[in-house]
Amino acid sequence: MRGHGFLLANYVPGDSLVHRAPLALKFLLVFACGLASFVTVDWRMSLAMLGALCGLFLLTGAGPKRLWGAVRPLAAVLLVIGLFQWWQLGAPTAGRIVLNILVCVVAASLLTATTPVHKLLDGVIRAAGPFRRLGADPERFALTIGIMLRSIPYIAGTFADVRDSARARGLERNPRALVLPVFITSVAFARQTGEALAARGLGEADDEDED
Repeated sequence: MRGHGFLLANYVPGDSLVHRAPLALKFLLVFACGLASFVTVDWRMSLAMLGALCGLFLLTGAGPKRLWGAVRPLAAVLLVIGLFQWWQLGAPTAGRIVLNILVCVVAASLLTATTPVHKLLDGVIRAAGPFRRLGADPERFALTIGIMLRSIPYIAGTFADVRDSARARGLERNPRALVLPVFITSVAFARQTGEALAARGLGEADDEDED
């Protein structure tokens, strides 16, 4: 399976200001962008935020190719959403909705492009620590996120490989030729991941919890 960087940019080593920024500040930036996407009512403000985030992303040294790679998988979906909202609510509202989605994607990509995965997961564990009193397991939560970050590019890459293979055989319009191989590969990947976790005793409830 080819390596594919889908949805979020992969970590790029660097010494930029964003790389050196505290992880909590990066989390806060992502949270603020997500919150802003709900309260912003002017598409021009959304465009300004998107421009600022794109500029910040490029200043990290990650490059425009990685930025486009994070946005490209959503292009078709955003086009459909934009056209539908334009038809229903008008161009300004459609533009605001699409731009706000891009703001969230670029903000999240900025976080993953400047933070190694192990530091990101350590931050998740620390952030979820206060919820331990309520019965939450921060380590298991971080493990789930780690598996998700690993699984999404794998499954997306598998779909791209299957699509290319189907196109080479003239079956690109056959849903079975596209969906079935991806489904089988995804199930196999999930089973392999589960067996690997079980072999290491990860993701299982403690004996005390079971008692």
